[in-house]
Amino acid sequence: MAENEVLDKQQVANIEKSLRRISDIVKQKGREILNEFPITPPQFVALQWLHEYGDMTIGELSSKMYLACSTTTDLIDRMEKNELVERVKDKNDRRVVRIHLLEKGATIIREVINQRQDYLQDVLGDFSKEDVDFLERSLRFLNDEMKRDAETWKSF
Repeated sequence: MAENEVLDKQQVANIEKSLRRISDIVKQKGREILNEFPITPPQFVALQWLHEYGDMTIGELSSKMYLACSTTTDLIDRMEKNELVERVKDKNDRRVVRIHLLEKGATIIREVINQRQDYLQDVLGDFSKEDVDFLERSLRFLNDEMKRDAETWKSF
């Protein structure tokens, strides 16, 4: 953005509020969809991280989920009993144990995400193709900027 262009504080406040409300609606819709599956919302979040990033240690998953390691361990214990994940020893360092997503867990994630995407497709049905393209580009750009900013903060 050019130096002489100043973002309107009210506009920024409106965008923040809209993002928060959209996030709440998506989360609520996700919970409704989850009622059809034998997992809890925290288990879904853990499965999502494993699905997106692959095998992780309890510590890595705890950090991503902002949970204590003991809480994550209990979560993984229940998920392992339900055959959603398994603990596997790291090939390079046998002292390290990673959590691996099993097919049953991956299937649940795919089905839930597909239903969420179907919901979003219905909502976007009244948008023009140009509006959807613009929204996609804008959200991708916002996400990239936020990720870049987050990486800057991690380096301090």
